[in-house]
Amino acid sequence: MTIDVLIVDDDELIRVGLRAIVDAQPDLRVVGEAADGAEVPSLVARQRPRVVLMDVRMPAIDGIQATRRLLAASADPPRVLVVTTFANDEYVYAALRAGASGFLLKRARPAEVVEAIRVVAAGESLLFPAAIRRLAGAYGGRGGDGLRAARLTEREGEVLRLMAAGLSNPEIADRLVVGVETVKTHVGNVLAKLGVRDRTQAVIAAYESGFVVPTG
Repeated sequence: MTIDVLIVDDDELIRVGLRAIVDAQPDLRVVGEAADGAEVPSLVARQRPRVVLMDVRMPAIDGIQATRRLLAASADPPRVLVVTTFANDEYVYAALRAGASGFLLKRARPAEVVEAIRVVAAGESLLFPAAIRRLAGAYGGRGGDGLRAARLTEREGEVLRLMAAGLSNPEIADRLVVGVETVKTHVGNVLAKLGVRDRTQAVIAAYESGFVVPTG
């Protein structure tokens, strides 16, 4: 199945480079470009991309605002992959809190760009878990309720912790000695109880609440 991609960046050279990388893959396709976050909702409505490559810093509507507006405007929004110059950036964490599913460095190699798009589109693995853990440690809040209101079962809490550690569904299944479909059910229950749309947002919620404490 082809993954449709929308590229949003105010730097034309970055857009050209990303388009060349994406369109070189048989399973990826660029369906549109934008130079500012204000253009995103209408483009998404017309083109229905699966993934949006979103520059985090733009002069008018930045990636944080654009991500927040996009998720509010659509019942089934695409995955947002923030594109940034610096990994240890408060703007990146703010974009993740706003609903982005991951981030990608502008200096990333073409193979890394392609893999990041595929991972985010599939939604069954956490992109760069160690980097997200560092960002949460540097910029995350501490709600202190430990997600008690979500009423996670013991097994669901265990699955959430393994998600935060960066394990994929098959890896969680191996760790817990259960089937992959059972893990998918647990992950789905965790997302529903936390009221989030993907595992990145579940992990951010776990860090923000103190349910999982970032280390390293």
